[in-house]
Amino acid sequence: MSRDQKFFDMYSLVIGVLAAFALAIFVLAMKMSDLTQGVYTRDAAEFQAAVEERIRPVGQVYLPGEEQAAAAPTVETLPEPDPVATAMTGPQVYNAACNACHGNGVGGAPITGDVAAWEPRIAQGIDVLNDHAINGFDGDAITPMLAKGGRADLSDQEVIDAVAYMVEESQ
Repeated sequence: MSRDQKFFDMYSLVIGVLAAFALAIFVLAMKMSDLTQGVYTRDAAEFQAAVEERIRPVGQVYLPGEEQAAAAPTVETLPEPDPVATAMTGPQVYNAACNACHGNGVGGAPITGDVAAWEPRIAQGIDVLNDHAINGFDGDAITPMLAKGGRADLSDQEVIDAVAYMVEESQ
């Protein structure tokens, strides 16, 4: 029986310590609640200021019954970019538009750097090459040359610079 008594005593001691610990936590929580309860209440000016500060980049705080007239929308006009300053160079146009076909010969396009494929075209003259590049060309190739390589946003001068680049690389 003494074993049972030792177990009961030890069990009672553990339960008592845990109960005292829980009571201490409860008392501490109540004390902290009393100390901090008055600091932040919804109606306190300090609480309202903290909320406004947190959401200031997003909007304003309006309590029920408060209204504010919506601000008139403003239209911001951006200056038109200078076309001369944004013009691409021949190699840039080639990489952006021409390389898709002339880089690997898609649809029968002459590959840039292939001298044999470019000789008969160069022999026609640079004006003919520029005209075909700007306006398109339905030659004997499988796929026709699209006007400006399919990039209508390119200026004629940008296309001419790209043609000059391809001719220079293919001589």
